[in-house]
Amino acid sequence: MKKVLASVLTATMVMGMLTACGGQAEEAAAPAAKEEAPAAAEAPEAEAPAAQEEAEAPAQEAAAGGGEFGKIYAIYKAGDQTWFIDEGNAAKAKTEELGGELVYCDAQMNPETCLKFVDTAISEKASGIIICVPDQTMSQAVVDKCAEAGMPVVAVDDALEVNGEKIAPWVGIDGYNIGMANGEWMAQYAIDNNLVDDEECGVLFLTMDTVSSCVPRTEGEKDKFMEMTNFDESRIFYGDNDGTTDKGNQAATAVITANPQIKKWLVMSANEESAMGGVRALETAGLDKDSCVIGLGAYLAKDEWNAGKDICMKASCYFSADSIGATAIQILHDYIVDGKEMEQATAVPATVCTPDNYKEVMGSAAD
Repeated sequence: MKKVLASVLTATMVMGMLTACGGQAEEAAAPAAKEEAPAAAEAPEAEAPAAQEEAEAPAQEAAAGGGEFGKIYAIYKAGDQTWFIDEGNAAKAKTEELGGELVYCDAQMNPETCLKFVDTAISEKASGIIICVPDQTMSQAVVDKCAEAGMPVVAVDDALEVNGEKIAPWVGIDGYNIGMANGEWMAQYAIDNNLVDDEECGVLFLTMDTVSSCVPRTEGEKDKFMEMTNFDESRIFYGDNDGTTDKGNQAATAVITANPQIKKWLVMSANEESAMGGVRALETAGLDKDSCVIGLGAYLAKDEWNAGKDICMKASCYFSADSIGATAIQILHDYIVDGKEMEQATAVPATVCTPDNYKEVMGSAAD
């Protein structure tokens, strides 16, 4: 079966203004229009959200279809990051277009906070959940809670999985193929600029090894890059980080500092934030003019390009957070209301863009 978790809640959901998830329910800011970042939702106070066992009896499992598309919880592991803000705004717009209400929740990279939001969604008899968990080892706990409550759940970005197997429908990017696209672009850059055999040139992969959806990105990058260049392994380095710009900066700085013999860096990353961290590290080290960084997402790169900055992030693989948010909501709606089977995996397309073509590739998202 490609569908997971099914149910229709019997309570009629009250439509209204979107509220952010947290302690100050009706006062909290909703995800703003795309050009404005939403205020990060506060973590729920310990006594506030009702635990699943304290909630009213959950709705009984029922066949998909014919249900009420009311309140949808969108729970993001890092709701203050640009990617999730954009995704949440798109999810909000699609939810309202389909007649529902979206509650935006920032788990602040805290598994306990994330599970409390799941409990709150259940206690409030929400129609469904879309979720990106801060730790994939909690996947089974999330799915079990939703299954017991008869609540459909769709994972976004990072899959809900056990031992590498998805246990809930997922919407995101094909990490390996996107990585290969980045690796191909960087390999061609190295070839065109005679860097493959340059002893002063090194390759840095900024990895996120604890996030399963990010591992294939680096694998794809390296596989394609090595296929095209057969680059000297002794000049290939790795900097693992948590995917934030600050930690990406720290990881890149550590590698750069430890290898002063490398004057020209080719940096590939597992996400856009760590790529930007690599950019900042190279700028601080004074090596940015002869180096090249490629990002993943383009949502930070385009801001720099729009500002006319000549930065060493010379390309980024664009894929739309909007597409993921809107697609996940559509899938959830079609299951709840129409009984349409949910595919186990839905990947959105991606294209490498540069300062020369990003406006054409990204369209309105480039603004």
